[in-house]
Amino acid sequence: MFAELLREKLSGICELSTEQIGQLEQHYELLGRWNKVLNLTSVRTLEEAVERHYCESVFAACHLPEVAASIADVGSGAGFPGIPISIVRPQCSVALIESHQRKAVFLREAARELANVRVIAKRAEEIRERFDWVVSRAVKYSDVGGVLQELGRNAELLTGEVRRSDLSGFEWQEPIPLPWGERRYLWIGQACFT
Repeated sequence: MFAELLREKLSGICELSTEQIGQLEQHYELLGRWNKVLNLTSVRTLEEAVERHYCESVFAACHLPEVAASIADVGSGAGFPGIPISIVRPQCSVALIESHQRKAVFLREAARELANVRVIAKRAEEIRERFDWVVSRAVKYSDVGGVLQELGRNAELLTGEVRRSDLSGFEWQEPIPLPWGERRYLWIGQACFT
């Protein structure tokens, strides 16, 4: 059911291989088991999970340049958008940054078979590494804006409705409306000072 729904929702937007869909489905199944204990996500229905978690993350991956790059997922939580990005873009190295230790344990388990993923169980402010891209989803920009500039020169944000003036520190392109639901956007930007 997951695979069919994901294919349907991504039809005409992004083409995934059978292997990639299988990897995303494995993550979904693991998330379902762990969510009963850790409450990793409030999304409960299959359709909502496919749209909000997987389709939005795959959409972000499809808007990254098709080159090998280092990517940091700030506030990764249950692995979104970082794990789907790592599956869609296997040539990229993805760091899942999550300060909540219990969520970091889940992320390590979820990333066990993904050679291009590592988990950094720290607050993003403590990291001194630089990345080509920083991505974030479902995190308030006011909480991460400053650290995004410190971590990378390019950014992708999956957000609800926000004003450009609230997203300081980056030169943002026009936001791209997400194909699923209303008032959800992908913002792509370049740091003003690199």
